[in-house]
Amino acid sequence: MEDDYDLSKLIKKKKKRVNSRRKGNSFELQTCKLLNKTFDTKEFIRTPGSGAFASTHTLPEHLNIYGDIITPKTFKYTIECKKGYNKEDIYSLLYYRSDFWKFIEQSEKDAQGSGLEPLLIFKQDRKAALAVARKESFGYLEPSVDLKEYRMYLLEDLLKLDRFYWFTDF
Repeated sequence: MEDDYDLSKLIKKKKKRVNSRRKGNSFELQTCKLLNKTFDTKEFIRTPGSGAFASTHTLPEHLNIYGDIITPKTFKYTIECKKGYNKEDIYSLLYYRSDFWKFIEQSEKDAQGSGLEPLLIFKQDRKAALAVARKESFGYLEPSVDLKEYRMYLLEDLLKLDRFYWFTDF
């Protein structure tokens, strides 16, 4: 006796591999467009070769590049962008060896080199973009989450703040 059941629909298809470099590059480009639109400028551009460029090349001091996005001269922050990392969750905030805290550490390192404040922009798939900055950078804005000496905000809420918070030439 032979069964005539079609079991092909039960077989799990292999997930298509995600090109994480392309994903990160497109997020950096989207972030630049958002910042340019918000601040009515064209000065936010992706760093050539992304943020690793500054750490892998020796350039004269006046040409050093920090972070993932080149910002206007009077902008107060170096920007580190991270997209994906969907395994990071609320517990990652409590586990200081998680990728999330490594991103903050990378942002801090770039900020120290540039003499500016660190700003991490983090986005997971199908979720709103978040921004992480030092507590004193933006004050207490609702909603926010306190993380050690940092505070996490929705990026869209931060971008509504006055130019005073973003630029030194206010």
